[in-house]
Amino acid sequence: MQGNLNVQTENIFPVIKKFLYSDHEIFLRELVSNAVDATQKLKAISSRGELKGELGDLTVEVVLDSKKKTLTIKDRGIGMTAEEVEKYINQIAFSGATDFLDKYKDVQENLIGHFGLGFYSAFMVADKVEIFSKSYKEAPAVHWSCDGSPSFEMVEDPSHTDRGTSIVLHIADDCKEFLEEQEILQLLRKYCRFMPIAIRCGEESVWVDSETEFDEVDDGNGGKKKQPKRVEKKHPRIINDTEPAWRKSPSSLTDEDYKKFYHQLYPMNFEDPLFQIHLNVDYPFNLTGILYFPKVRKTIDPTRNKIQLYCNQVFVTDSVEGIVPEYLMLLHGVLDSPDIPLNVSRSYLQSDSNVKKISSHISKKVADKLEEMFKNDRKDFENKWDDIKIFIEYGMLTEEKFCERAMKFTLLKNTQGEFYSLKDYRDKIAPLQTDKDKNVCYLYANDLEEQHAYIAKAKEKGYDVLLMDSVLTPHFVNLLEQKIDKTRFVRVDADTVEKLIPHDDKIPEKLTQEQKDKLKPIIEGEVDTQKYTVLMESLESDDQPMLITQSEFMRRYKEMQATSGGGMGFYGEMPESYNLVVNVNHPLIEQVLNETDGEKQKQLVHQLTDLALLANGLLKGEALTEFVKRSVSMIK
Repeated sequence: MQGNLNVQTENIFPVIKKFLYSDHEIFLRELVSNAVDATQKLKAISSRGELKGELGDLTVEVVLDSKKKTLTIKDRGIGMTAEEVEKYINQIAFSGATDFLDKYKDVQENLIGHFGLGFYSAFMVADKVEIFSKSYKEAPAVHWSCDGSPSFEMVEDPSHTDRGTSIVLHIADDCKEFLEEQEILQLLRKYCRFMPIAIRCGEESVWVDSETEFDEVDDGNGGKKKQPKRVEKKHPRIINDTEPAWRKSPSSLTDEDYKKFYHQLYPMNFEDPLFQIHLNVDYPFNLTGILYFPKVRKTIDPTRNKIQLYCNQVFVTDSVEGIVPEYLMLLHGVLDSPDIPLNVSRSYLQSDSNVKKISSHISKKVADKLEEMFKNDRKDFENKWDDIKIFIEYGMLTEEKFCERAMKFTLLKNTQGEFYSLKDYRDKIAPLQTDKDKNVCYLYANDLEEQHAYIAKAKEKGYDVLLMDSVLTPHFVNLLEQKIDKTRFVRVDADTVEKLIPHDDKIPEKLTQEQKDKLKPIIEGEVDTQKYTVLMESLESDDQPMLITQSEFMRRYKEMQATSGGGMGFYGEMPESYNLVVNVNHPLIEQVLNETDGEKQKQLVHQLTDLALLANGLLKGEALTEFVKRSVSMIK
């Protein structure tokens, strides 16, 4: 039989090659999926008693022949009659899965059937495609071939006696990479490694104990003994795990099973995940999967070890934006759903009602898991907090419903390593850390070492200081100020300790306004006034003579700009600025004012200024070298 394919265009194959699929490598997923689909259909037919004879070996084979320049995908599934080839291959508008699903609705959850014109993806990489197929029904085998034009040939093929279908691709000259075994293995492992039917591709070497060959070795008692010789043997290479963990019942899996599967997904990630959520939903949509919480620490890198999306165990993509809420992109793992539309635009995904339901359900399950851990094992939750806090902060910043839930289990950790819920911490600090405007002031540090002096000074006052050291801290404290009424967050180095939590009482000043006006230009003459603003303030006499502070507002918004992709460019473009606070009650400041030798006065101001900079890690390079030299000379 000869004829033309029933298509709506003069030649559909250039359209397929250029527009229908965005990536040529998808052809292998499509063809192997079809082979698995045909095998699943045969199993369904057999389970209903409609198959004569035995199922036999149902392994799908992928055979590469670089000399003939062919790639063959073979299955022992239901096969096709000539009439079915005519209907499903020659008339592109039909899909074999549709009729089958109508007939076998009770087993349809195991069928792939989601990939549209899957067979025709073969023409993306082949300049000729052949089909050899024999149906499980009593019908002659058929041989179909097409060279990429609308013309095809189809004849009976008595030589093809095995049930099932073989698709033979004659690889085009511009796609020779698909004749390389490593390339094919890589694609099979990417797209097919969890398909539900075993897939074989070539052979692999394994070392085993020989049954017929032996070596003589010492027996440990001065004698000899025989031990089986290790020999290399070739075994069929099975590239997939047909029963991945997410398809199993959670009650049948141990923590070790979950960890093993995690490392199977991400072999280059050597750290164990913290914990996992096993998803298993069948109404109002179908969704299975396992989401792992990795150790995120201070960095956010959702581009590495992404969540993998599958459709009935067929890998689809690891670009799950639109399907998974943004903050969950930090998680690792697998989602599998036949209800997520595939090969469609991102804008469609974002508007699809099923996708929105799935996204909301995943977010709810994550919040449920975290709240359960918080309530059931608070100590274990605290132990994990440093590893998961950036994830929770990210979720609260980007997902309003998650934020509402997370307010119940979010922890604050102080510089002593003590953990508090948001409510408990507010109750703890409110008596002493409420300012004159009735705002409860939360003091925090982001570096215990660099801000040690400021932390110590705050503690001397009886204040408690939080450790908030994630990359999202500036955004997160902003959020908490909005969510918790009458609340201010202030970093401990944002001002002098007296002004961090302003009260009505003031420390008397030892210098008159005239003396301060005289002193200020002397100090300004020794500092970079473009970077440092000199402030005269009345502090305790045993405080530092000079110290560096940085405006909470300006510093926070500059940091927010740095982590928000330029959304606050005005603040981000402003130069770094600090306050040089001069303690007018310190004896050394009075000594500066009273020094009559101009050079000595400059040297003393320079030394005090450098000490303040040194305490904040701002004295570097040549300035630090000069400070050391000056310090030695002054000691002499």
